[in-house]
Amino acid sequence: MSTTADAIRSADAHSAHNYHPLPLVVASAEGAWMTDVEGRRYLDMLAGYSALNFGHGNRRLLDAARAQLERVTLTSRAFHHDRFADFCSELAALCGKEMVLPMNTGAEAVETAVKTARKWGYEVKGVPDGHAKIVVAADNFHGRTTTVVSFSTDHDARDHFGPYTPGFEIVPYGDLTALAHAVTENTVAVLLEPIQGEAGVLVPPAGYLSGVRELTRERNVLFMADEIQSGLGRTGRTFACEHEGVVPDVYILGKALGGGVVPVSAVVADRDVLGVFRPGQHGSTFGGNPLACAVGLEVIAMLRTGEFQGRATELGEHLHRELNLLIGGGAVTAVRGRGLWAGVDIDPSRGTGREISEKLMELGVLVKDTHGSTIRIAPPLVISKEDLDWGLDQLRSVLGA
Repeated sequence: MSTTADAIRSADAHSAHNYHPLPLVVASAEGAWMTDVEGRRYLDMLAGYSALNFGHGNRRLLDAARAQLERVTLTSRAFHHDRFADFCSELAALCGKEMVLPMNTGAEAVETAVKTARKWGYEVKGVPDGHAKIVVAADNFHGRTTTVVSFSTDHDARDHFGPYTPGFEIVPYGDLTALAHAVTENTVAVLLEPIQGEAGVLVPPAGYLSGVRELTRERNVLFMADEIQSGLGRTGRTFACEHEGVVPDVYILGKALGGGVVPVSAVVADRDVLGVFRPGQHGSTFGGNPLACAVGLEVIAMLRTGEFQGRATELGEHLHRELNLLIGGGAVTAVRGRGLWAGVDIDPSRGTGREISEKLMELGVLVKDTHGSTIRIAPPLVISKEDLDWGLDQLRSVLGA
């Protein structure tokens, strides 16, 4: 068995350095806990950026995957398979929509949504061909494809990857007035995260999402909600938009839809939106494959019980109550988020977000930093209150609070 140092050295030598992982090497995981190659256990307080909402090695999801592995895993969309229709109909029903376009990764789903909005704009709204505009928010994170980084304001994600894709207007997040000014007769969609995850778990001002919904409806513009991180139980509701009673025209889903087992993503909308596609105009060899559909169907069934939304609500209230007690003590300057999802701004005098993350790792707790002084906390929704409290105790210890 390789030691941690050996494994990290090999990874550094043979893989592109597009990530800066914490210095541990995971060998196994179950529930909210992970074990490294040397047998040390860690409490996972990141959950794969919400891809592991249902925990590591969830029995229901593994059983669904195993059963499908014995039958058929891939057909491509050249043929029908017996899990596809059920997956699409059940996911559409969960979203209160009519149609589903399955893909694999979140970035693919965002690209699919962009193509959908443009095609809808030309064929339904009547925007002149080649003139479609999509309004997005500053500090967004929707993936790292060339089109998506074209409207990123993160220099690390964007710089030196041009020439960039035109057709996007960037406005401040949470500013309805700026959004209203940016929407023109050629605007086909507004693309937003209901809560900005990578930016530090930024929750928009109360009334913002409902205001976006009203504005887009008045201007005949699609409201596309990127719920890849915020959706599927993370905030205490199935979708973060529900906190303001908002139903967007388009849901963009990923991460937890695959249960931490396989990559599954989807764009979900009504027929008057997704119905613009014809055969050959968009696709994916693996999108909507039998294995993905089997796992996705089990995820949908688990969400229908309301158990995970309830856990995120109850434990989330506890999490935020405890984190907010740290504000004003010289260690934490701000806490944001909803449900089992929090962005914690660390006072620079206590260290950078990376330094705090590394100190927590040494104590057996895994979180991840973003934007210098912020750490993100997003444990699997299956975490116990006792484990959550233990993790918070380690944070207090590191901060000297």
